Parts: sequence; structure tokens; C-alpha cells
Amino acid sequence: MLRHEPALRGKLLLFLTILGPIVITQVSYTAMSVLDTMMSGRAGTNDLAGVAVGSSLFMPIMTGMNAILLAVTPVIGQMIGRGDKDGISRPVVQALYLSLAMSLLVLIGGWLAVEPALSLMGLDEEVHRIAKHYLGGLAIGFIPLFGSYVLRYFWEAQGYTRMTMVLLLASLPVNALLNYGLIFGELGLPRLGGVGSGYATGITYWLIFGASVWLTFRTEALRVHRLFRRWYAPSWRSMKELLGIGVPMGLSTFFEASIFAVVTLLMGGMFSTTHIAAHQATLNFSSLLFMVPLSISMALTILVAYEAGAGRARHARQYALLGVTTAVGLMVTAAAALYFVRSAIASFYTNDPEVASLMVTFLLFALVFQLSDSSQAALQGALRGYKDVKVPFVVAFVSYWLIGIPLGYALAAWTSLGAYGFWVGITAGLTFATIGFAIRLWIVQRPMALRSPS
Repeated sequence: MLRHEPALRGKLLLFLTILGPIVITQVSYTAMSVLDTMMSGRAGTNDLAGVAVGSSLFMPIMTGMNAILLAVTPVIGQMIGRGDKDGISRPVVQALYLSLAMSLLVLIGGWLAVEPALSLMGLDEEVHRIAKHYLGGLAIGFIPLFGSYVLRYFWEAQGYTRMTMVLLLASLPVNALLNYGLIFGELGLPRLGGVGSGYATGITYWLIFGASVWLTFRTEALRVHRLFRRWYAPSWRSMKELLGIGVPMGLSTFFEASIFAVVTLLMGGMFSTTHIAAHQATLNFSSLLFMVPLSISMALTILVAYEAGAGRARHARQYALLGVTTAVGLMVTAAAALYFVRSAIASFYTNDPEVASLMVTFLLFALVFQLSDSSQAALQGALRGYKDVKVPFVVAFVSYWLIGIPLGYALAAWTSLGAYGFWVGITAGLTFATIGFAIRLWIVQRPMALRSPS
């Protein structure tokens, strides 16, 4: 449960209490994609490449839509900070309406765009087929996935972060069993190869949503809000507030996540299937690492929103500083440790020695870019707690699309770096974003500190 902690030690303990379950939750979500990729890799290089390509196209959409729905967190957080707890269910219901509309939009857009997007990549026919049908399997779970995000942020904005953690931890072995059965034709299920991992994850999303609804009814602290028992008519005013915060957040996240999909598209026409498989496997592992700074970002949004809503500017600033330094410190430590186990990581993804060799080198670049990525994620989380999202959206667009992608393409096409040049360009874009977000956070905090030094 959220509470005000005046002392720095108390802030640190509360921050870690909220952060820990979020980290496990985010890692669990990403672990499903990692399981898809790893287990598909055991079915063959084409399966690995197909699932990795499909995952790279899905992840920007998933993270972008997720970030839009994350608007629930600062809205509810600031309501709680102001002491307005009775109206919490209203924005949650509106967010559920939004999640359904967004799910249908993604399904229609995917039906229209997946085939053209894959065709542009110039993939081998079998890789193309696997990627397309893998995405078709995932699509059966879009509606419950986005709905479960809303319920998750409804819980977490109030400080109940352990519920989602327990739910996701329970879902992982189920996802692994479904993967095992549908990829390899075990447990009486059809053998679908890499395509089966998409259906396994789509089914798992339905199970997560059903369990989320059940927990909302069963948990006493949540029942008082009468969610699913007290419905409100769709309200454009409430949705406009959510979209006003969520859309810039979603676009900022989409700009970052989509650069990897664009890089995959560009690599498909420039390098071999082996390079694509190694690149995507590395990206898959990097996504797992990124769940730590992303979780810190989410915890910061909760705590900064709570303190900002209560008008305690100094305490909001302390949480922001605490979160950013924690994110950077953890990723520096992780990068140093993972440097020595790169070969072992590659061996988990593939039996192909050429793919593994390329992946070991890709991992070197990935460990460096994680440092910038962790900084910008934490800074964005603090800004979202203040509901400051429009300027960060512009910074993200410039950093990722006007700096990162063009520079990466130039280095890959016209220097000896080859495919690794894309990772250098991405790192440069993330570094520029970090600087921009840091300046913006200072600008946002300054007038609040002058008005309320407490």
C-alpha cells in the first residue's frame, strides 16, 4: 500500500518493496517471448529466425499500447495522493473500454499490414511463413492481454505490485508446457514448430486475464472499488484525459521499440538469415535485461505521481534521483558480469555455431547500449509521474528516428562495422534521449520546488 515516507531510508525501502514485484512481473512477461525464441531455436534456425522476426514486429505494438494504458498509473496515483479514493474505479472502467478498442484496432491493422511488412524484409520463404503464422497465434490473445494491463495498473497504482508478480510467475510454467507441446508435438498436441509458440503465448494471455478478473473480485482491498459491479457509460472526457497522457507515452515507447523492428527490416535486405537470427536472439536477450530499468521506470511513475499529487515536491525529486541512480548502477553491474558469460548465453539460443559466434559479438554492443537505455527509461518514468509526456515524446522521436536509425544505417552500409553499426546508431540515439529527458526533468521540477520546497 502506498504511504508517505519522510526519511530517505524509508523511501528506499518503499521503493524496493514496490520495485521488486514489478521487476519479476516484467521479466515474466518478457520471459514468455524469450521462451518462444529459445524453444523455437531448438526446432531449427528457420524457426528461430521466424519467431524472432515475428516477435520483433509484435514487441513495438505491445509496448506502445501498454504505455498508453500505463496512463492509469499516474492518474490513479495522483488521485490517491490528493486523498480522492472514491472515484478510482471510473478511470479504470474507461481504460478497459480503451483497451478493447485498441485491441480491435491492432487486430485490424495487423491483418492489413503483416504480409506487406514481411514481404519488404526479403525473408526466406519458410522464415516468412513461420513469422506470419506465429503472429497469427499471438493475435488470439490481444484482447485479454490489453485488458490485463489495465487491471495490473489499477492494482499497482495503489501499491499492490505483488499480485501481478504471483500471477505471472504461475503463468510461466503453463506457457512453457504449451510451448513444449505445440512446438514439438508433445502432450497430445499438434507439432507446429515455431508457429506453435505464438498460439501457446496467445492462450496464456487469456489465462492471465481470467485470473486477473478473479483476483479483482477476491481481494478485499480491491473489492471496495466495485470494479466489474459498477459500470460507467463511456465518457469522452475521461478517455481524453487518459489519451492525453497515454498517447504521448505510447508513441515515445513505440518510437524506441520500433527502431528495432525497422533495423530488422533493413537488415533483412542487407544481411543473411544467419545475421538476422543472431541479431534478433541478441535483441531478445537484451529485452529481458531491459525489464529491470523498465520496472524502475514504472515504480518511479507510481511514487512520483503519489508525492506530486500530494504537493510534496522535494520528496518527488528524491524518488526521481533514487530511481535513476539505481537503474544505472544495476545495469553497470549486470553488463560487467554478463561480459564473461556471453558464449553461454548464445548457446541457450542456438545450436548453430555460426549464429552463436555472431551473437557473442552482438552481445558486446548490447551490453554497452543497455547503459544508455536504463538511464532514459528511469528518467521517462519520473516525468510520467508528473504527467509530463508531450516534450519527452518529441525528444524520443528526434533521438530514435532522426538520429538512431539514420546513423545506424549509415554505419552498417558504409563502414566496416557492418550489421554491428545498427547497434552503434541505436546507442547514440538512446544517449541523446537520456540527455534530453534529464534536461526536461530539471525544467519540470524547478518551478514545483520553488512553489513547494517541502
